[in-house]
Amino acid sequence: MKRLTGSAKEISQILDAEYAAYAKSQDNFDGIVAEIIADVRANGDAALRAYSEKFDGLAMTSFEVSRETIKRAFDTIDPDVLLALQNAKENIESYHKHQVEPGFVDAQASGVIRGQLVLPIEKVGVYVPGGTAAYPSSVLMNVLPAKIAGVPEIYMVTPPQTQFNPAILVAAQLAGVTKIFQVGGAQAIAALAYGTESIPKVDKITGPGNIFVATAKKQVFGQVGIDMIAGPSEIGVIADSSANAAYVAADLLSQAEHDKLARAVLVTDSVELADAVDLELEKQLQTLPRETIARASIENNGRTIIANSVDEMFDLMNEVAPEHLEIALDDAMTYLPKIKNAGSIFLGHFTSEPIGDYYAGTNHVLPTSGTARFYSALGVYDFVKRSQFTYYSQDAVAAATKDITTLAYSESLQAHARAIEIRGEIDK
Repeated sequence: MKRLTGSAKEISQILDAEYAAYAKSQDNFDGIVAEIIADVRANGDAALRAYSEKFDGLAMTSFEVSRETIKRAFDTIDPDVLLALQNAKENIESYHKHQVEPGFVDAQASGVIRGQLVLPIEKVGVYVPGGTAAYPSSVLMNVLPAKIAGVPEIYMVTPPQTQFNPAILVAAQLAGVTKIFQVGGAQAIAALAYGTESIPKVDKITGPGNIFVATAKKQVFGQVGIDMIAGPSEIGVIADSSANAAYVAADLLSQAEHDKLARAVLVTDSVELADAVDLELEKQLQTLPRETIARASIENNGRTIIANSVDEMFDLMNEVAPEHLEIALDDAMTYLPKIKNAGSIFLGHFTSEPIGDYYAGTNHVLPTSGTARFYSALGVYDFVKRSQFTYYSQDAVAAATKDITTLAYSESLQAHARAIEIRGEIDK
């Protein structure tokens, strides 16, 4: 991997420039996606059928996946995969139940009641990639928090297939998806955002996808809510001489195999470890079925940053703000206070990132491209909205009238002031 040295600020500037170059390269898709969205808005199902024939080579008569197809998926799924999905579901539910947020009522002041309702979003759409990028684990990660939040209608879209991966359909059924529709790409996002004859309009869209999907989510934001604009997968590893180079290399490759654009970053204060990791990367790459993808990721986007101390390692990685962060140090838990920016954190030499991808119960829908500075992992809180409520008695309004009207007049909003003053002049 390419090596970088310098201060946290200098490294940050280099990485910012790389992120900016990547973001600029994605602008080429804006026009194409805008045309697809406009077409779906205008022509509904007819546009979806045309895009299915154009992009997927399939003539669609019905978009909804039938009960018979879902039943067949249960009949054909590998029993070990089914058991693993059931166990993962249990772990995801047990973790995310801790995120349920209660409302509150504050009635401390005489005649005043204030509070907050936490209400589930009514309709959610979940995008699930198809083909070789079929991830049943992502179905669970997106749908289960929504179910725990109390979302009553969850619609899943996935590209049409001549033969579905049964695990995708089984995961959707286990998680509680309302309906599954066979439509993919930017056209699927448009269908969820605006509705068609077959596909309901939703209030929020979540789930990973390719550049067309990500761009479409960006363009429909405002019409609907979205989880985040996800970029390529990334992993950051903080490691010192106590780390096992083979473990570190394997974990870096666990994300590199996703995408040629994926980013793997090692920050260490040990040149010896960095050298050993490079040797291990080459050794392990030669045995990977997805070697071509992983090698391109490591060679083009992989970075090893040499730091001078443990504190500097954390300063540098906080600048990176990685999607996944591994702490390959002895007594890793003691370093949690040093972490400021990371999507999901994996502590200790044995806590490999795929534990979070599949099994621990923590969510694997995470902020990328440095957005962990202001975004969080997907959770129950992404599927609720908060409504405030207020009650003032007549006496409470009278006591507050001077302050309220003073502020209203200071902003030249006389009607605001009058709405308060009139209540002191006219009784109900």
